[in-house]
Amino acid sequence: MRSILLIGIAAIALSACDGDPGPQQYGATPNLPEPQRGLLPSMTIPRPANWGNDRPTVPEGYTITAIATDLRIPRQTLVLPNGDILVAEGSGGNAPALRPKDIIAGFIKSLGKSSAKGGNRLTLLRDSDGDGTYEAQGVFADNLNAPYGLALANGAIYVANQDSLVRFDYRDGQTQASGPPTVVAGLPSAINHHWTKAMTVSPDGRFLYVGIGSNSNITERGMVAEVDRAMVWQIDAQTGAHRPYATGLRNPTALTIQPGTGQLWAVVNERDEIGPNLVPDYLTSVREGGFYGWPYSYWGQNVDTRAQPQDPQKVAAAIRPDYSLGAHVAALGVAFSTPAMGTNFADGVFVGEHGSWNRSVPSGYKVVFVPFRDGRPAAEPIDFVSGFLNGEGNARGRPVGVTVDPRGALIVADDLSNTVWRITPR
Repeated sequence: MRSILLIGIAAIALSACDGDPGPQQYGATPNLPEPQRGLLPSMTIPRPANWGNDRPTVPEGYTITAIATDLRIPRQTLVLPNGDILVAEGSGGNAPALRPKDIIAGFIKSLGKSSAKGGNRLTLLRDSDGDGTYEAQGVFADNLNAPYGLALANGAIYVANQDSLVRFDYRDGQTQASGPPTVVAGLPSAINHHWTKAMTVSPDGRFLYVGIGSNSNITERGMVAEVDRAMVWQIDAQTGAHRPYATGLRNPTALTIQPGTGQLWAVVNERDEIGPNLVPDYLTSVREGGFYGWPYSYWGQNVDTRAQPQDPQKVAAAIRPDYSLGAHVAALGVAFSTPAMGTNFADGVFVGEHGSWNRSVPSGYKVVFVPFRDGRPAAEPIDFVSGFLNGEGNARGRPVGVTVDPRGALIVADDLSNTVWRITPR
């Protein structure tokens, strides 16, 4: 009976979808439309499909290879100094539905997910002879709790579970953890509406930066549930002492350090339910002590009247992000490129876009390259890995984490086909 009810509700939800939502807005000065609010947002998610003999599309002069398949929800990857690749596999979250629309949204989202169970582990991939084939694959560590963020520093591998930051001692070439991890710091995990804990490390290895998403779309659970949420923590790698580094970031899903500058950058998933082109997910440098608007405003001082009580002082202080990626693309990966990736893709960032569930015309479902000039985003995004949606509009894959191997390869985790892809210049 419940299944029949959900199907009926979903049909109503889909019938409420808007028409063509119009073009996405990219860059530093997107033209934001007026908010649109209704009983239900648009809910259209591509259903899973198989790759068969096809592969994702990459630019001319590049080759894409599946270097690991049949994984258990691969999320983020880390290239180790000897060329081995660690893959964090897992799926978390335990937030109960608050409203009927939450039940509907949960059902719609479930239609676009892999049926595999999260691995709660780190898998290690090894290419022993450097020919691009990762012939060795094994479990580096298991019994983790929805691992997501990964970092290497201070002779250790750091893992951000959905409830804690942990550390494994590591020596170059090691294929298995030598023992259980050491807990460095607890991370907010109550409710866990947004459970992913993104992570990167400062150039000197002293601090870890961990992204902690909000516990709601727009404070439906109350502000008490948002304590220590919607922010980036700075954590001392040795002691675990932490403090808020930047706040008002609804869901910072991937973090990275800009080479040569030490500047922290993030991709952030913004709020829903005010239209197919609001609010743009974004790429931004993250200022120490900065406030980025959530929940009171978006894209600077655009007030969100749903957040109550309002806080005009917070709105006035809100920093406008650097670069719009487009609404609802669900950016989950970010990595700076290197010259080894080829002349046209040498200066900029790669962004993994998991894809929308709340637009009548899907957005995301690809990896884009954002060109930089003089250390800043400088042009519209370029499709680098696409073709995840087939001709029928179904999804053969959904990109998550992206990592640049300094030797000249982009590593992409795909949590729908449970594949790790490797893209290289020929």
